[in-house]
Amino acid sequence: MSAQITEVDVPSAGDTAGIGQAVRDYFARVRGGDIGSLPAVLGLVALVILFGVLEGGTFLSIFNFANLINQSAAIIVLAMGLVFVLLLGEIDLSAGFAAGTAAAVLAVVLTNMGMAWPIALLAALLTGVVIGLVIGLLVARLGIPSFVVTLAMFLALQGAMLLIIGEGGTIPIRDDAILVVMNGNMPVILGWVLAVVIVGGFAIINLLAINRRRKAGLAAESMSVWAAKVIALGVLVVVATYLLNQERQLATANVVIQGVPWVVVVILGLLVVLTFILQRTGFGRHIYAVGGNREAARRAGINVKGLMITCFIFCSTLAAVAGVLLASRDNSVSPTTGGAQTLLFAVGAAVIGGTSLFGGRGKVRDAVIGGLVIAVIANGLPLITQQSGIQFVVTGLVLLVAASVDAISRRRASATGR
Repeated sequence: MSAQITEVDVPSAGDTAGIGQAVRDYFARVRGGDIGSLPAVLGLVALVILFGVLEGGTFLSIFNFANLINQSAAIIVLAMGLVFVLLLGEIDLSAGFAAGTAAAVLAVVLTNMGMAWPIALLAALLTGVVIGLVIGLLVARLGIPSFVVTLAMFLALQGAMLLIIGEGGTIPIRDDAILVVMNGNMPVILGWVLAVVIVGGFAIINLLAINRRRKAGLAAESMSVWAAKVIALGVLVVVATYLLNQERQLATANVVIQGVPWVVVVILGLLVVLTFILQRTGFGRHIYAVGGNREAARRAGINVKGLMITCFIFCSTLAAVAGVLLASRDNSVSPTTGGAQTLLFAVGAAVIGGTSLFGGRGKVRDAVIGGLVIAVIANGLPLITQQSGIQFVVTGLVLLVAASVDAISRRRASATGR
């Protein structure tokens, strides 16, 4: 019996399973409670099909496809920051208004003070760092629950925005370097270059990882599985690039829009860097360890308090980046920037994508998948019904289902010992 278990769980060097075995292993993990982003992916496909059938002429248009990217960009970036905090089993309720406060600082420095955009951008990012540092110190050093601290900051940052901007005031953004991020598109040829870089980089990185594991005597995925992943990603990227490179002419104006939005580069850059931090560094492994069992991590010598402070800084700094995206998209900053449902959508994006509310489980890509789900709901429902009540109910139910799936999967994983 024990010999058989050893053969299954600890494959020998060079042991390669084909695509069929990889699929069986994946479904075995799913049955064991490790479902990852599967519900979000299935939900995204189902929503696209549903809205495509009901309102295909509008929802499936090329113009709306590009609009979905812009709609989801700020939410995705905000959710990326929340992933770091959620992995610890904590929460940041102030992230939305942290984005708004950083955007307000950006607008004041850029427009009111007339300084160059790099200085304004740096000021916005430093604002995020300071907010995260304050929250982290209060939570980690004083031991105040993150829910209480961030709820207090949620209220305080609204006041800070009013003091910076003025009640009822709006500060316009006129700098082209900031506006182009959310309103500009790269040249067609550059879009295809980006597509080649994405697919080629993914293929090379995964191939190097396979070779490293084999040289270390560890089990590695087969070349057929690697090829299948590369082909699947290639098809997805090529189709998306082709659609975005088509002319998207507005029906109400003689305006031609063409090319991959520049904000895609921002999201991809953050996705690569943050994924590397979480998956390939000791800092990232410590985050998962603390989220899995904080006391065990502390006894293992991990600086839990320092890690918590750093994660809150990450969260608020990425919230500042989201604030810049919001300012760029709206061409202005007002006291409502980062408010309304911004935070709720961001938390929902992270959880719907597969990040656990209980800590220790999740990836940065969850924010991207969940953000797209939220954007599809927000974009598709108004095409079917103009009743905002229905839209809120559906979004809330989707989040509740995601949280329920998370709780059930954790219970099943605990029962199966995974």
